Amino acid sequence: MTIRDVSTAIETTTALGQVGKGRWIEHWDPENEAFWQSRGKAVALRNLVFSIVAEHIGFSVWLLWSIVVVKLYGTYAPDGTLLRTGANGWALTPSQGLTLVALASGVGAFLRIPYTFAVPLIGGRNWTVVSSLLLLVPTLTLAWVLGHPQTPFPVLMALAATAGLGGGNFASSMANISFYYPEREKGWALGLNAAGGNLGAAVVQKLVPVVIGLGGWGLANAGLVYVPLAVASAVLAFLFMDNLREAKADPKPTLRALGHGHTWIMALLYVGTFGSFIGYSSAFPTLLTVTFGRPDIALAWGFAGTLLGSLSRPFGGRLADRFGGAVVTLLALVAMATAGYSAVLSLQHRDLSSFFGSFLALFVCTGIGNGATYRMIPAIFGRLRERSEAPDATLDYKRRAAGAVGIISSIGAFGGFAVPFVYVWSRDHFGGSIVPALELYVGVFLALALLTWVCYLRRGAALRGV
Repeated sequence: MTIRDVSTAIETTTALGQVGKGRWIEHWDPENEAFWQSRGKAVALRNLVFSIVAEHIGFSVWLLWSIVVVKLYGTYAPDGTLLRTGANGWALTPSQGLTLVALASGVGAFLRIPYTFAVPLIGGRNWTVVSSLLLLVPTLTLAWVLGHPQTPFPVLMALAATAGLGGGNFASSMANISFYYPEREKGWALGLNAAGGNLGAAVVQKLVPVVIGLGGWGLANAGLVYVPLAVASAVLAFLFMDNLREAKADPKPTLRALGHGHTWIMALLYVGTFGSFIGYSSAFPTLLTVTFGRPDIALAWGFAGTLLGSLSRPFGGRLADRFGGAVVTLLALVAMATAGYSAVLSLQHRDLSSFFGSFLALFVCTGIGNGATYRMIPAIFGRLRERSEAPDATLDYKRRAAGAVGIISSIGAFGGFAVPFVYVWSRDHFGGSIVPALELYVGVFLALALLTWVCYLRRGAALRGV
């Protein structure tokens, strides 16, 4: 290509990326290399940065109860007699605490579906503003209820469930950002966006034990500290993010994504990777508290696994960009099964250090698996687009992929709803032991690894090597 050709190509892209009224960008083509280098990359990065900020705050609010409940547990004798209350006069049982964190996870998973549709309906920037302001509901209600230990448990369940508003942010954020980046960079961009959000889970588990000791508000600080942050997130999104016209359309492409069998296969794989991450993140502090009787470690170090799982996620996306998402996903699932079995052995020997280390390894593997699995989604729909002869196939399949991202993230997040309840089932039916729960998880990881190989790696697979 000559210098004149390059100059002509750049001139033809001047209409691309122009921000119009209401911060709407009418034309966006990241696959156009001249446009991407001259303007698109900078705009995409700006939107990614503030998307990460909003998602980070959302994730933090989603996981608030995972660390708060550690302070609310009562101490009970073997016959069920209450020996000592927790903070502020609360006396939750382990089953009640796990139920609260499961409800927050479940509501967050459910909300990811309407949150995904919100992006094409009103725009990514507009919805980021709205979803950030909605976080005021769970933060303010949490600050209020923690000072009222006489609150009936059903009411407490309803208030804890509102934390799920923070979990819905992930789906809309990922669906929005997927439009900004070219195919060759989606893995890294989506990995960074997701990791920034996932880090919120680690930050809240480290921050809450610190802030509840400041001032005279005590436990209420856990919610109050995120009130100004939620408002700041909304303001920043309003000022610096954009809406893409390519992302604003009727929801039909998202509905068409439901008709692809691969959408449901990927949803199962995401249950194993992200569902495990969010489920273990919410339950890990409680497990350290009730299994080993170490609330001090739960409050001081319960965040470590979530932190490592968050940081490893973009590297899973990067590895998937280079070696293929299916290969990295399969290896991550096998490694998760290995780490899970190591945790079982640690429990059988009552070895806290080994148990803690096994879970850290498990978190790292879930993060790598998250990044790799998410990279597979646009790759799969890219392959399907290549097989389509429809004249508007490119944009239609990009929209289907964005819709599938939200659907898959929603179904996958239900794993976070199931994990705490499986622990409750295990403790209730096996004398307080969580070993059967961990053994069940190991079996699930191996089954999902086999599914990955059958669908995407074996010779003759229709989409081999995605």
